[in-house]
Amino acid sequence: MAEQQRILVYDRISQNRRNTLFMLLGFVLLLAGLSIAIGVVLGLPLPFAPLLIVPFLAIAFISYYSSASVALRISGATEVSLADEPELMRRVENLCIGAGLPMPKVYVIEDGSPNAFATGRDPDHAAIAVTRGLLQKLEPLELEGVLAHELSHIGNYDIRVMTVVVVLVGIAALMADFLLRLTFFGAGRRSSNRGKGGGGAVLIIYALALLGAILTPLVAQAIRFAVSRQREYLADASAALLTRSPDALARALEKIAADPDPLEVANKATAHLYINNPLREHKSLLNNLFSTHPPIEERVRLLRAM
Repeated sequence: MAEQQRILVYDRISQNRRNTLFMLLGFVLLLAGLSIAIGVVLGLPLPFAPLLIVPFLAIAFISYYSSASVALRISGATEVSLADEPELMRRVENLCIGAGLPMPKVYVIEDGSPNAFATGRDPDHAAIAVTRGLLQKLEPLELEGVLAHELSHIGNYDIRVMTVVVVLVGIAALMADFLLRLTFFGAGRRSSNRGKGGGGAVLIIYALALLGAILTPLVAQAIRFAVSRQREYLADASAALLTRSPDALARALEKIAADPDPLEVANKATAHLYINNPLREHKSLLNNLFSTHPPIEERVRLLRAM
């Protein structure tokens, strides 16, 4: 039975990592295609078209390094010390020792809704934030399960993956908007496009560019949602390994999902960070399809199967 549990957890981790790698590769190809489309519309030679992504990557670089501080500030999180929250800090420290991680900065959000998230670039530049409601409403083992889940995001480099994904989604939206404006104002009609097959060819190029500009943000968001869901499953499995108590995390997830208090500081920009989606949206098939979080029922089922 112990051997079966170990295989189940590690298989889940390996599968999630493979899926995430494939989706990130798709992201890169998507942005490269969009860059080429912009170059074609501008009438640039094809070898130079991919270079148009450079200024967008500069914006991405700045966003990447500022994302953690922005997320914490938006969430109203306050950094705490051992003197402020001794029990919380000791639990985090003990879990970090067990996971072989450096101690992250710890923040508390003064909100009655139970929730938590991790952010940062890597284990050496990481932070976890928990709400006051989480500290008050969960049993010690359940709280430990949630903290282990967030530390697993750090140890698995999920915080880096999700930061990169969110930045790439923003870049894809910027590039798509730029391409839409180019096609709307007719950029590239004069130069080399006029001499390459006449108006019919130009019309086809513009139609394809317009289709790409419309579909790219949708595809980018779909990839983001899929990556985020894979990361949540991975962190659940890793937390179960760390605490040796998957049922405690399962109970915590059920309590968090059932809690009626809305998270006042939640918004669409940071909702994907939390252990459970803090936005109380209408439950439907469409919302589940485009959710950054897998269904709680499925996460609980998998945890209890471990």
